[in-house]
Amino acid sequence: MRRIAVLSIASLLAFGTPALAGWEDEISDFDRNRLNMLEEAKAKGLEEARGSGEYAAIQSLLSLDRRDASRSELVGNWRCRIMKLGGPFPAIVYTWFRCRVRETANGLYFEKLSGSQRSSGYLDPGNGGWVYLGTLTVNDEPQKPYSGANEGAGSPVTHTDEVAFVTKVGEGHMRMEFPFPHLESTFDVIELSR
Repeated sequence: MRRIAVLSIASLLAFGTPALAGWEDEISDFDRNRLNMLEEAKAKGLEEARGSGEYAAIQSLLSLDRRDASRSELVGNWRCRIMKLGGPFPAIVYTWFRCRVRETANGLYFEKLSGSQRSSGYLDPGNGGWVYLGTLTVNDEPQKPYSGANEGAGSPVTHTDEVAFVTKVGEGHMRMEFPFPHLESTFDVIELSR
């Protein structure tokens, strides 16, 4: 009987929850490709945003050097604003919203808490920064888990899935870069400030 219990625990550990597996095991091929095209998406988005009234604010944020951020520097409450580059409009810079990063049993969890478009998901260290795998919801829809490599009903892409690269760009200042988001733009960036 004890052997069966030990085997059951071993099975649970081997097939643990997706959030514990790490981003490289969870990311879909589609999102891995988007993340690999980060610099291409940024260059294309900047080109499409050139000449807009928002270009100076966007350029000042994107020109800041990336730095490593520790877990403790990420955790806490943030002011955040979204910048959308390219797509139907050259550029849009939204007002400040509320965001937070919190520790959970499964790791660091990012949440955009206000505004009509809400992002939420896990942050894992990788690629010299943090990789965000999350989802987009609207208004007060409940948060959803990233579907990633677990697409449902044979769909190769889940349109609410998001992928971003997160780095520190100054003291109390972070940047989340979203290459080729599904909706509205060529490149998105969320600026986080305290």
